[in-house]
This record gives sequence, C-alpha cells and structure tokens, in this order.
Amino acid sequence: MKKHKTERSHPSRRDGRSAASQAQDGAVAPDGHGGGARPASSRPPLDPGLYINRELSWLAFNRRVLEEAADRATPLLERAKFAAIFAANLNEFFMIRVAGVKRKLAAGVTDPGPDGRTPAAQLAAIRRDTQALLDEHAALLGNDLLPALAARGVAVVPYAELDADAQAALGERFERDIFPVLTPQAIDRGRRFPHVSNLSLNLIVSLHLDGGSRFARVKIPAVLPRLVPLPDTTGGDRVTKGTGNGADAASADSSITPVRFTWLEHVVAAHLPRLFPGSEVLAAYPFHVTRDSDIDLDEEEDDDDDTDLMMTMRESIAQRTFGPVVRLMVDRSMPEDVRDWLVDHLRASDRDLYVVDGPLAVEDLFELTALERPDLKDPPFAPAPLHAVVPVPTADGSPTEPLDIFALLRERDLLVHHPYQSFGAVVDFVRAASNDRDVVAIKQTLYRIGKDSPLVPALIEARDDDTQVAVLVELKAEENNIGWAERLEQRGVHVAYGLAGLKTHCKATLVVRRERDGLRRYVHLATGNYNASTARVYEDLGLLSARDDLGSDVSELFNVLTGFAQQDRYRKLWVAPAGLRERFVAAIEREIAAHEKSGGGHLIFKLNSLVDREVIRALYAASEAGVKIELIIRGVCCLRPGVPKRSETIRVVSVVGRFLEHSRIFWFRNGGGGKDELYLGSADLMERNFDRRVEAVFPVEEPSLKAHLRDVILPAYLRDTVNARELRSDGTYAAVRPKDGREPFDVQAWLLRRYGAGGRGTERSDRAELVDLAEVEA
Repeated sequence: MKKHKTERSHPSRRDGRSAASQAQDGAVAPDGHGGGARPASSRPPLDPGLYINRELSWLAFNRRVLEEAADRATPLLERAKFAAIFAANLNEFFMIRVAGVKRKLAAGVTDPGPDGRTPAAQLAAIRRDTQALLDEHAALLGNDLLPALAARGVAVVPYAELDADAQAALGERFERDIFPVLTPQAIDRGRRFPHVSNLSLNLIVSLHLDGGSRFARVKIPAVLPRLVPLPDTTGGDRVTKGTGNGADAASADSSITPVRFTWLEHVVAAHLPRLFPGSEVLAAYPFHVTRDSDIDLDEEEDDDDDTDLMMTMRESIAQRTFGPVVRLMVDRSMPEDVRDWLVDHLRASDRDLYVVDGPLAVEDLFELTALERPDLKDPPFAPAPLHAVVPVPTADGSPTEPLDIFALLRERDLLVHHPYQSFGAVVDFVRAASNDRDVVAIKQTLYRIGKDSPLVPALIEARDDDTQVAVLVELKAEENNIGWAERLEQRGVHVAYGLAGLKTHCKATLVVRRERDGLRRYVHLATGNYNASTARVYEDLGLLSARDDLGSDVSELFNVLTGFAQQDRYRKLWVAPAGLRERFVAAIEREIAAHEKSGGGHLIFKLNSLVDREVIRALYAASEAGVKIELIIRGVCCLRPGVPKRSETIRVVSVVGRFLEHSRIFWFRNGGGGKDELYLGSADLMERNFDRRVEAVFPVEEPSLKAHLRDVILPAYLRDTVNARELRSDGTYAAVRPKDGREPFDVQAWLLRRYGAGGRGTERSDRAELVDLAEVEA
C-alpha cells in the first residue's frame, strides 16, 4: 500500500526562511503579530566584541566535560565515561558544526559572522582550540586516568608490554575471532585508494614487496569490541613486563578480580603478516576519519511529488558515510611523509589534520562502563515515584487500587522532575489512556525515543475502533525513528512526519477523554524527549495538566502539525516559528519597563544554549537598565557577561555533572497583571529553535509548582559550588568554589536526596525529605 506524504510547508517557510531569520540579518522586521518587540531596523547592530563565537563557546563547554574526566573526586569509571563523552562530542561537533563552516569556506563566503570572524578565521581558531584539547585529553589518559584505573584492577595495556604468554593467547583469539572479519585493501595502480567511512578507525600499513614500497589499508572492525579482554595467564600477580602493574593493586577488597584489556588495533597490527603473506610489514599507523554528516533535505512543497519522505531519509542517512572529510586524526608515530600521502588520498587538507599522542577514537572507553565494579562508579539510584500518583498502602500493608490519574489532574497540575523522579509517571499516563475505554483520542510528538520505548507499545495497544491515535514522528531527529514510524503505521496508527523545512522539537501528549460533562483534554508538556533511557541521565521537567486553555492550545498545535491549520497565536503556549523570538524579546522589554518604573527587575533563565542575537541584544539592554539577570547555561553562551556599562548585572554559570542538565526554565519577575511568570519549554534561545523548529514554551501557573521552581530549584542551581563554572568576560570559565569556609554544595546530589531517589532496591531513608510537588516548603 502506498504511503501518503504527510509533510507540509508552514506559512512562515514559504520563502525558504522565516521573517525572523531574515530579521537576524537586518533584512526585514519580524512581524510577530505585535508582541512588543521593536522592528529589527530600529535596533543597532550587535557589537562583535559583545558576541562570543558559537563554535569556540561549544569547545569551551567540551573543555568542562574534560574537566569532569580529570576530577579525582569522581569515581574512576565515571571519569572514563566523561573522557569517552568528550571524544563522542567532538565527533558530532565536527560532523555538523565544523562541516558547516567548511561549506561556507568552500562556497567562497568571506563575510564576518556576528563575532567579527570570517569562516577562515573561525576554522583557524577551531583548529587551534581543538588541537589543544586533544593534547590535554591524551595527556590525561596516558598520565593519569589509565594508570589510575590500572592501579584499581582495570588495566588497558599496550600489546607491546604484554608478556609472551598473553601475546600467545591473543594470537589464538586473533585467528579465531578477528582474522575472519578483516579485509586487507591493497593500494596500487590497479586498486585505487578505498573509501574510508565516517568515524572509522583504520591502519595504514607500510609494506615492502617486489623490491618496492607499498601501502595498504586495514579497517578496524566496528563489530568487534575495541577493548580486547586478556586471559589471566599470570595468576593475577602480574600485568605487564615493566612497571605500572595494574593487577597486584586491584583493591583492598581481595574479592575483586582484576581485569586487563588491550587495544584491538594493537592486536591487528601485531598480526599483519597473516594478512600480507609474502610481504614484509614495515610499519602500521592508526588513523581516524570524520566526514560531513549533516543532512540537508530538499523539502520544497510539491503537491504532485509523491516522493516518500521516509525513503528520502533512508537515502540521506546512507549518504552520511560519503561526505567530505572534515577531520583526520593520526597518532604521533606516523611519519610526516605518510601523513601527507594520507591527506592527499583522502582529499583532505592540512587544516583537517590533528595529531594525537595516544589512542584514537577513545569514545570506545564507554565499553568499560559495562564492568561490574560498583566501587568505581557513582552509587546507583532508583528514581523516586511521583508521590501523588502512587497509592498509599493500607494499614495492614496490602496495596490499594491504583489512583485515577485523570481524576487527580482534574484537581491540580503535576510536575515531574527527571531523573530524580521516575519517567514511569509519563509512561503510566499514556498507558492509563491506552487502557481507558472513555479515551477517544491520543496524540503525541516523538523526537528521540531510543531503541526500546515503552510508549510505542502503549500507543499501539490504544489503537482500536473507538480510539484515534495520531503520532508526529520527527524522522530527521534520529535513525531509530524510521523503524518506529513504520511499526506504528503497520498497526494502524496515523503517523505524520511534520512540516517541511522544520524539525518538530516540541514535546507534547494530548489525551481526549469522554466524561459526564463532555469531552475533556489532558496534556503532558515537557522540556525533554519521550525517551525512557535518557530520562535516567538527562535532567528535565514535565507538566501534566487538565487545564482547558492548555488543552485547547495543544489540540490546535496538533492540528497544525498533522493537518493544514495555520495558526500563529495561542492562549497560553509560546510556539515557534510563529513569533517565539518576539515573545521572549517582548517579555524582556516588559521587565525593563517595570524596572525603570519601580525597580526590582529580575530574570532567571536555565537552558542549554544562548545564541540568538536578538535575545542577546535585549538582555544587554536589560542589564544596561539595571535588571538583575542570572543565567544557568550548560552549553554554548554567546553573551559576554561582566562588561562594564553593558552587562555588569549579568551572571552566567554552567553546571556540568553526573546528570546532563537539559531543562529550560524561564522566570520573569514582572509578568502580566503585575505577577511573576515562569515558563518551561523545549526551546533554547537559538536561531535554529526560533526559525527552523516547531517548539512549545508553556507556563507553570499552579502557585505551589511555580514556587517550587522559583524558590527551590533555581536558587539551588545558583548555589552550586561543585559542578558550576562561571563565565568570565574574556570568554573563559572559572570553577565556582565555596566561600568563607562553607561546605561545598552539589545541586545534583542535593536533588537526589530531596526527591528521595534512593539506592537500587532500597527504601527512601528520610520521608521528611520527600517532596510532594503540590506542596512547597516555606
């Protein structure tokens, strides 16, 4: 059966760019339907000295990740995880962000960006900072992290340092498990240089054959573990030939069995004569390639075009491996002439080359996190249930009937704070809807849902003759979504793919239920994805509500996403690309006006990234007027705080710790009607969120919930002296430390205690610290 294309153009995309996007360039004023924002033409251009380069700010964020790997107060396997995250982050950065800068350079773009740098200058600065970070990363691994792990019985040993028995055992494993998977690729006149796929680790092999020199390439198979476990051939009393024995100092706990690994490429390199019999193997050098992997779809609307978007996405994903090279990493052992030869054959350039004094592609250190070594990891925790929806046992200990989530929501809104509170509350909401005979419709947006989603089976179960189920699956978010979309369609769920030219990034669920007084709508709106796996490590907030105004807004938003509705204004929601930037700018300008009238202006924003020039310009204006501004920004921040007469009242802190800070909270001291306003949402303050995504920012109006976020959660983040770094006016970050002899304050550890998230399988220890989010402490 032929699938119908369900992707349409949003009215704001009819000329290829939104009006707001053009306003960023000074071309037109954003229409925004009023909103209070001044026309773009009336605003002076942003001084380049007040705008921190986005790419360099991101590299500064990844430096903070590296600092977590270097923190000796963090358990060793958690440090290894941060070292792996650092490497994985760089891969993504080069595949998308650096690739974009290189495309501008290739197109001959010489216009400076908002910080005054041309693409060529940006690329040079990126290369400088990246090489410095790679040097620090390699030094951390070689001089600190790997030796420390070895001292605790987790040794990653170079093959050359293994004794004869261990090498012999690896020889047997090579023949059995590795050799059959390898494909040697000769390079000569008859056999051209092979394609090297994205993110692949390889060996370039130098051979002597028939009186001449030859090169060959061997790809290190990604289907095999990068860290090859070593058999215990030493009785546990010796790890290497030299010093640094990692097994004999495993732990004071004699029950812990030391483990040893070596790098897969080392094993392959040691056995290359088996791949090239008749040739003399002179040397082998590892290299790692990163390619441009940004997907750029042609999404022009054509009513006569029956191209299947899903097929287009499959083809685009397949093409990722063939993009131009944006980074070539080699280790320091590779001679300069071999580097030059490799750069030439990969059609790269010297500015794509990065030299590392250590192992490449160390994102594979993630493999160590599977080890059963709780003594080297953060203490496990079990997310606390949402108390309002958990039945209280009777006096004799027997369970009561499950609470009616819909009856509860008719009484009050509920707030869920992940990972401290269980994602099960969201799953239970959807399951309750799927099993309720009075529910007539369920609608949901799915952005990144992971490989094993408990929500998809619930949505499929709900689909019957009496319940309409519609799901907006954003195919451009991740490859897994293609499979989920097909599975849902096969089971009769109506699947839409969103609006052409826009990513649907908002997180929304709508349940329509038949009740005595008519149909009632229930909603869940969130800052983070419907992903049960990431909900255990990403910090996010979600709101469950039966308010009529929110329900009506979400219902109309789904009509825009799945139908031909064209709507720019809502009762309560702030929606992108329909004037979201103008809403923020108008709210900041309202704060300025209130401060100038009676003082006390105050803004607190918590988000992932601040990039948008219009919002940054408005925040500078607010600071110049004397408004107090506190920004909690985990990642990129292009605003420069602490500049005399321009941003003296602005403080920016970044919190990087055990959990990934992902929620977006926006508090305005002077909202409408003389009251403060607090919003949550899926959007960061970036051009892409305002102009190229569908976003939803929603108010928290229940007084107790607003007070909890305003008076408890936000101040706690601003007090952190363990995970926080403060942005200085020169663009660098400094660790925030306790003053006046006070005890360090770790906001994430505090939240674990406060919400009552306990150890796995244990009861919460202090019921006085449990938070019922309908109440807030004085």
